[in-house]
Amino acid sequence: MSAPPAPGTPATVTPGIKQTAAASPLAGPAAPAGRPALDWRLRFAALSLIWGFSFLLIKVGTHGYAPFQVTLGRLLSGTAVLAVAMAVKRERLPRTARTWGHLAVAAFLLNALPFSLFAYAELTIPSTLAGICNATSPLWGMALSLVALSEDRPTRRRVAGLGLGFLGVLTVLGAWQGFSGLDLGGTAMALLASLSYPVGWIYVRRTLAGSGSSALSLTGSQLFLGTAQLALVTPLFTPAPDGFPLWPTLSVVALGALGTGLAVLLQYGLVTEVGPTTAQMVTYFIPVIATAAGVAVLGEQLSWNTPVGALVVLTGAALTQSRPRTTRATAPGPRRPSRS
Repeated sequence: MSAPPAPGTPATVTPGIKQTAAASPLAGPAAPAGRPALDWRLRFAALSLIWGFSFLLIKVGTHGYAPFQVTLGRLLSGTAVLAVAMAVKRERLPRTARTWGHLAVAAFLLNALPFSLFAYAELTIPSTLAGICNATSPLWGMALSLVALSEDRPTRRRVAGLGLGFLGVLTVLGAWQGFSGLDLGGTAMALLASLSYPVGWIYVRRTLAGSGSSALSLTGSQLFLGTAQLALVTPLFTPAPDGFPLWPTLSVVALGALGTGLAVLLQYGLVTEVGPTTAQMVTYFIPVIATAAGVAVLGEQLSWNTPVGALVVLTGAALTQSRPRTTRATAPGPRRPSRS
């Protein structure tokens, strides 16, 4: 959550993938890697489960802690995991003040803001609805990229996907019933959190691509800055917790260490091995797993329009991520450079 990213986005260089967990589309020099010991399909399944369960972990965390405290614990645990990974790989921190300044903005847009909004949203809405709202991130990314990224031109299929996706959102929310029984404030916060991801991705794409630092170094530094931001804000709005209840504490630690730290490392490996197109398919499993976890573990109620609307949202999101097929030349001769 993507990261996603998480939770979760969605670690790729294209907007629209859920980086719910903390990842950002930071481009850096690729490091040589050996053959992974674990098959990529198993890592793909693990990433889907981790990010899918992130919304359940947020809900359980809010049973014992204030939303800002959940986010601070999440970022602290995730930063610790990436710090260890950076130390093992001997990654260097970014050196220029300009890079750190842009990373501070990215940390707010991709970590501090959406993580806090999801935590506040789940005070009043089910984790299943939060997971489905998160799936709208590719739709927001598509809409924003048409305005902000001149090279990302619309096609009929992608525009149709955008319209279909938002129709799915209205179905999930039960618009024909006047949004009866729906907490509009919590739902709005979850949708705003999903919007924050593509805004952050576009910002990073414009400011940090080709910075010279590795993606791991940039993301680890970004999480550190997000942790610092929450460490400053949290004491101003929430009192210190009276205790450390077991299950909420374990949920927050797991949310950070797994859903924010380990998930980023898994996604980097998948993008390197199978490419961003295949890796981003994890986006479409997250709301399914989040819904199943919320119903099975937390006993959340599910009406017919929730899964139906979620399916429509995912179909629309998939269409917005489609790219025109390249055709092979039928006659010999020099090839024209293609535009994407």
